[in-house]
Amino acid sequence: MVGTRVVVRCADCPFETTHDRLRSAREALAAHEADAGHVVDWRIESVAPGVERAGADAGVCGRPECTNADSPLVDPNPDDR
Repeated sequence: MVGTRVVVRCADCPFETTHDRLRSAREALAAHEADAGHVVDWRIESVAPGVERAGADAGVCGRPECTNADSPLVDPNPDDR
């Protein structure tokens, strides 16, 4: 099973880390930017199958016409909140 893989890489120095969670990647990015004052880039190389399905069902662009209306992961009435 392929899991989440996020690479955080600094454009200004050799700093590079790999994470299996988006949260830890964001924390590493923020910490390095705060500590070093560098601009850090990150790339999501892969995500767990459930996350990939949820993204596909929701539609990458987030517009209602792009969603999979038959998916149990999509709220059929998002405006009723």
